[in-house]
Amino acid sequence: MTTDFGKLYIVATPIGNLGDITLRALETLKSVDFVLCEDTRVTQKILNHYEISTKTISYHQHSNDKKVDLIISLLDEGKNLALVTDAGTPGISDPGNILINQLTNNPINKYEVIPIPGVSAVVTALSISGFPTDKFIFLGFPPQKKGRQTYFQNLQNIEQTTCFYESNHRILKAITSMQEFLEPETKICICRELTKKFETIYRGTVGGLADMQVKDKGEFVIIISK
Repeated sequence: MTTDFGKLYIVATPIGNLGDITLRALETLKSVDFVLCEDTRVTQKILNHYEISTKTISYHQHSNDKKVDLIISLLDEGKNLALVTDAGTPGISDPGNILINQLTNNPINKYEVIPIPGVSAVVTALSISGFPTDKFIFLGFPPQKKGRQTYFQNLQNIEQTTCFYESNHRILKAITSMQEFLEPETKICICRELTKKFETIYRGTVGGLADMQVKDKGEFVIIISK
């Protein structure tokens, strides 16, 4: 591989507790020329906390082709870049995977993409669920409108441990949908605000969801056992 091109580092950042960042991630964020951020304001808090002065560039799901062209031009100039998301591992239910796909499938130049592993909300939730994890399915976020009912209806046909994300705006609707389509005895684990001050783990069955009194605040990972 040509060494004249810059490298793109995929850097996992904490999902809440800043102490969860790795030493390698900090070293990478300090050493690269620019940090590509989903939201520069969010990332700047991390950089300021660790006294990292690397300049940031916004890159998110609404970024246009001009922003991708800028990123490619920087790599062509030999600049090293770090890609981060607001929380967790870039590319996991995150627009970062679009950029990675564009770079790794570039017909002219093959850019080196290097993972700097760390926290992922779905893996964090699985690790404490107590459910089988030799096989599991991750479904990202449910559709907000079109296809949402089908999404939850299809959960009953999955034979492995199933994981998905949900926002505070739709968690109560998701609970209602699971009660409608899943058997009452189905075991479930709902993780709210993982690693943060108000972290809450709800455990029980679909039939007991009403008794859990899940608060509709924060970010959620839902794990369903089979």
